[in-house]
This record gives sequence, C-alpha cells and structure tokens, in this order.
Amino acid sequence: MGCVSTVTATAPKPPQPHAGQPRFIARLVRAGASSVLATAASQVTLIGLLWWGASPTAASAVAFVAGAIPNWFVARRWAWGRKGKPDVKRELMPYLVVIGLGAAASVGLTTLAGMITEPLEISGFTRIVVLDVAYLSSYAIVFAFKFALLDRLVYRGGNVQVAASR
Repeated sequence: MGCVSTVTATAPKPPQPHAGQPRFIARLVRAGASSVLATAASQVTLIGLLWWGASPTAASAVAFVAGAIPNWFVARRWAWGRKGKPDVKRELMPYLVVIGLGAAASVGLTTLAGMITEPLEISGFTRIVVLDVAYLSSYAIVFAFKFALLDRLVYRGGNVQVAASR
C-alpha cells in the first residue's frame, strides 16, 4: 500500500492594513487604560498645584503635560504597537497637534471654572473639587475624538519601526 503525498501551494496572505498593530478594540482598550494612567498623573499634579495656590490655568497646563509625557510613551508602544524612533513629520508633529487640542480643552475648561468660582467666592477644598471636575470633564469629552484622530491619522499604517540612526 503506497502512501500518496500531496503538496499544495499556498498563496501568500495579502498584507493587513494595520499589520503589527493591535486590533481596533484592543487599541481602544489599551488607549483608554493609558489615558487612565495619564489622568492619574495629571490629577496628582493638578490637585497638588491647586492646593499650593497655583492659578487654575497654570495648574491645568502643568498637569496636562505631566500626563501627556508618559501617555505618549505608553500609548505609542502599547496601544498602537510602535517601536523605535518616531518620524517627526508623520508621527510626532501630528500627535502634538492632536494633544494640543486636548490641552486647550483641559486648560480652557479649568480656566473658565476658575473664572466662575472667583466671583462666587468658592474657595478651599470646594473650589479644588469644582476645578478638578472641569478638568476631568474635558478629558472625558476629548477622549473619543483624540482616539479617533490618533488611530486614523497619526498611527495609521501599522507598526512602523524607524531606525535608531539615520
């Protein structure tokens, strides 16, 4: 009894649109988790600065940067699967524009809340809570918009690894 061996040729799979990049739901969950970590860093900074008497504008601006820096590294690597040195023109600059819009919303809402609380003579812990709610509200409002822009514009095209030296 002879064995028949068959060999079948398999066509190579076409490249996926986001090869090397986590699937959409994974990216969304990971970006959300990264955002939660960034928000925690921002919250500690914001509350601390407000407690020490900083203006709402200065406190929210510094707090935003305190969260944005770690978020860049965590989200870029974990949510979008990016490694290596980022391309300044195609990745870093668009990222800065997107988060700049988020920063404007955070600082703007916190500054507005500060302007509203002054004439109402809301002070101390209550004022910090009101300013913090305004700051957090901007994060909630901006997250979906920011994720969509990052996912579709900044990090489109999959896992691009740029060489460390040029």
